[in-house]
Amino acid sequence: MSGPKAIILSNDETRRALTRIAHEIIERNKGADQLALIGIHTRGIPLAARLAAKLGELEGVEVPTGMLDITLYRDDLSEVAHQPIIRETQVPFDISRRRVILVDDVLYTGRTVRAALDALIDLGRPAGIQLAVLVDRGHRELPIRADYVGKNLPTARSEVVKVKLHETDGVDSVELWDLEDMR
Repeated sequence: MSGPKAIILSNDETRRALTRIAHEIIERNKGADQLALIGIHTRGIPLAARLAAKLGELEGVEVPTGMLDITLYRDDLSEVAHQPIIRETQVPFDISRRRVILVDDVLYTGRTVRAALDALIDLGRPAGIQLAVLVDRGHRELPIRADYVGKNLPTARSEVVKVKLHETDGVDSVELWDLEDMR
């Protein structure tokens, strides 16, 4: 396995992208009151925590966070694994009357977000749902669009976007790989 084709975001660029997203969230929602951030397993969870911390720092309010496992809501569950790994969904607050921001690392086909919307609606009826992603790589198969994007990155289907976060990987970076080089 050779290395990445390109480093798309460095540690500092990742931090700046998340800071910009936090400012955009505040502007669009006229503050951070009644917001909640829910990260999609796996890397959406630390991204949601970082955004909530930044929103709290900027607005002086505590923004609740949760984590969402979408495994059983996937439309490709039988293709993913014979024995899928079920992770924890933890939303320790009522989502009703809140504007919920779903957070994920990469937006690609839109199928993960569709599954997340289904999982979220099973938890209640929020006042609104928005989507924040670190990277939007295109190639949508469903009519889904992110409200907040750290980096738009046109890619080929033969490429892979690999997000590394300090909390899960020990480093912050976004890398572009050729699928062939990952085998």
